Amino acid sequence: MSSIHQPPSPPVLYSFESPNELSEKLAAFIAKAQKEAIDKKGRFTVALSGGSLPKQLNKLIDNPAVKWDKWQVFFADERCVPLDHEDSNYNLCRKELFSKVPIPPKNIHHLDVALLDDLEELADAYEKALINEFAQKDSARFPVFDLILLGIGPDGHTCSLFPEHPLLTEEDRWVAYIEDSPKPPPKRITLTFPVLNHALRVVFVAAGEGKADVLSTIIDNPEAGLPASRVRPSHPGQVYWYVDNAASAKVKYQRSEFKL
Repeated sequence: MSSIHQPPSPPVLYSFESPNELSEKLAAFIAKAQKEAIDKKGRFTVALSGGSLPKQLNKLIDNPAVKWDKWQVFFADERCVPLDHEDSNYNLCRKELFSKVPIPPKNIHHLDVALLDDLEELADAYEKALINEFAQKDSARFPVFDLILLGIGPDGHTCSLFPEHPLLTEEDRWVAYIEDSPKPPPKRITLTFPVLNHALRVVFVAAGEGKADVLSTIIDNPEAGLPASRVRPSHPGQVYWYVDNAASAKVKYQRSEFKL
């Protein structure tokens, strides 16, 4: 293997006419990534976020190409609340996706609610769950997810990595906790940049004109340093943007023609 580190690949931007077309193309991309992962190692490791993302995965439901028993699902970030709470990303994904597909419950790795009162223990336990899935099998310094699916906030945050927060400089931990999220609820756990930037594929999903200003800053002006701009997986990883034309209206960056 070459000792020369290749720089991260530039982002790939796909922009679609409608949110519906975006969801269809995203599902096709996920199905292809899943097949490649299963063919290679018999499983598909995925990290999901909350917000509008779970609803945008609706084209995976009743999709015969999806092998749910091979998925191992983690959460890119999670709010430190009970699993049935309205702020829980797990609960949102359960309502929008998991309850509608035959994924084995043991394949969904949620936080340990017994540790909600101790954020350090909670983050450590979630990191151990990742180690159990990745380190013993892949022996990497950081886990290498097949796919991480992310959204963006109007301030450019992704996961629970917020602008100018000390967590942006975390270099060692796989999972970190935050007690002072500027967006409620304040207590959360999140994957860190080293984990995001070791993934094979990171896909940001954004739709609607409300995302237009921040998307332009993230993609066209990465030197502004917004958290989403800092997601640049190391080679051979790749970051993709799946957006609709309303969200990309102000983006100058070159759009790519969609192909699998």
